[in-house]
Amino acid sequence: MDFDRADAINQAIRLLSLRHRARAATLLAPLGLHPGQEALLLELARTGPMIQAQLSEALGCEPPSVTLMTRKLEASGHLRRTPDPSDKRASIVELTDTGRALAGEVKQLWCALAEETVTGLPDRTVAELPALLQTLTANVDTRRPRRPTK
Repeated sequence: MDFDRADAINQAIRLLSLRHRARAATLLAPLGLHPGQEALLLELARTGPMIQAQLSEALGCEPPSVTLMTRKLEASGHLRRTPDPSDKRASIVELTDTGRALAGEVKQLWCALAEETVTGLPDRTVAELPALLQTLTANVDTRRPRRPTK
């Protein structure tokens, strides 16, 4: 691939990432949330209670980030952490009733953000977009073994 094409691809992805995160931050602020916290709430709403290490893996972020997010969301009453009976070093994280209600609001916001993001794209492209983005993400996943480049 030549530099001009590579630059166009990398710049487009970088700008989309930055602007999507900024737009999400703007939409989340009235709910009292910061980017990343909505993903934690949605993951717990989707899967139910789990230990923080599992949350870290599911969210693709470092354990200290999950610890910080859970502490803040616990302080605001949206989730609770309890010791894992099988491993006293681990905490089980679960949504409270207010956390479940907030997750419902986040789901509505997430739908609106997705619709805003794909405005103007053909339905077929929108349908193919999640798989395409998952492939791109897997291609740059630092947690997977690298193939030698040719």
